[in-house]
Amino acid sequence: QVQFVESGGGLVQPGGPLRLSCAASGFTLDYIAIGWFRQAPGKEREGVSCISSGEGSVFDADSVKGRFTVSRDNTKNTVYLYMNSLKPEDTAIYFCAALEGPGYCGPVSPYGIWSDRPFGAWGQGTQVTVSS
Repeated sequence: QVQFVESGGGLVQPGGPLRLSCAASGFTLDYIAIGWFRQAPGKEREGVSCISSGEGSVFDADSVKGRFTVSRDNTKNTVYLYMNSLKPEDTAIYFCAALEGPGYCGPVSPYGIWSDRPFGAWGQGTQVTVSS
């Protein structure tokens, strides 16, 4: 019933762009904070970007700040991650997740920062490979 489906990944050369999509079904994203995460083999899961409900305020990890932009289209129940100036170290599986708690990305008790909040639902991810 409750499901996220990510799409848009693929092979891209360094410096290139990709747009990832996260489509939700079984529930609405209108009032939910959505986080994008990535995980590469041998590395810990990393929070990439978070977008709040409402006005859509965003939080970006330092590693992607200025290169990635997260947005949402509530009419389509979809969240996007626009990726530019991709680097080989961006290679990972990217997935989206509905964050437990309030619909904003700021720190909140008892969870802490957005990337430490539990997931209410998440997708299986889409592979992004950055290579010449």
